[in-house]
Amino acid sequence: MKKLRKVFCLLAAAAVPALTDMHEAMAQLPQGMSVEEEENTEATVTKDTTGLDMVTLEIDSLSDGFLDSLDLNRDIPINDYTMIGFQYGMGISQVSWNPSMQQKFRFVPVNFGFLYTRYGKMFGYMPYFGIQAGIFYGQEGYQFEEDDEGYTPTVEGATGALMQVVEVPVMAHCHFDFWKMKLMVNLGLYGGYRLSIQRFGEGVPDEIRSSFLDTDLRLDYGIKGGAGFAFIFDPVEVHFTAMYKHSFGSLYKPDYYSQYYYRYAYPANFIFSVGVHFQLTKRVGKTKHALRQEAREHLGLIRTIQSNVPAESGASETGIQ
Repeated sequence: MKKLRKVFCLLAAAAVPALTDMHEAMAQLPQGMSVEEEENTEATVTKDTTGLDMVTLEIDSLSDGFLDSLDLNRDIPINDYTMIGFQYGMGISQVSWNPSMQQKFRFVPVNFGFLYTRYGKMFGYMPYFGIQAGIFYGQEGYQFEEDDEGYTPTVEGATGALMQVVEVPVMAHCHFDFWKMKLMVNLGLYGGYRLSIQRFGEGVPDEIRSSFLDTDLRLDYGIKGGAGFAFIFDPVEVHFTAMYKHSFGSLYKPDYYSQYYYRYAYPANFIFSVGVHFQLTKRVGKTKHALRQEAREHLGLIRTIQSNVPAESGASETGIQ
């Protein structure tokens, strides 16, 4: 029995990396799918030259669900890759005013920048997450319109303005891959700076038409998020996204007009863009074929160890009880 126990110890040591507790394997599904208990796995009892009865798995008969359940994190980095890309878009902009003023959207035709994307698995096994960071040059502004009483609001005599801005967004990047496509959702923060301003309207003084005032605030920050889809042509990806950006940095000091009644102005943009991204490292993706092949290789190692257990004299006198 000591010799038999030694044989089983060798088999168990070989099986641990691939066939751990089923609860742990189910918690680490790379595809996020449930796996039914493997009931149809065939097992055959064979006898080697030593006379020992050993159970070996018929690897080719294993179902796809069982192979998908194996923990292969040590060998296959699912969706762990990086990209850089260029993105160009255009959109519409307006400002959230307090107190409110009658306005309409201003078309902003310039928004472009560079993005770095790093994909990775959340908690070590959920292949749907990543992070994006970049730098963008764009525009934002506002345009007042006449209200029902025939009055058109102004700010410093201007009925509209267009600002050039630079921003650095950092966003969580969630994605779901299928076929040669992926769906994407982004959400994060950004910091920016207002580089220049152009004011419009007959009542704007010439000295401030293209310059900021001392009461204007040029530092910008806020939230940014959106959704989109992509076509994947390894190693190139084409992304189409719709993003919303809302600033928490007012255009001017809240007490610039009155020390008793604060005023705020928070720009907001809708940007529609297309981007071309280049994969810097190999994209493995959610390929079931690759996962199952890796699972077969794991089980093949176990089978090889089983067939090469060193024979010991007297082993034939023992058996599986």
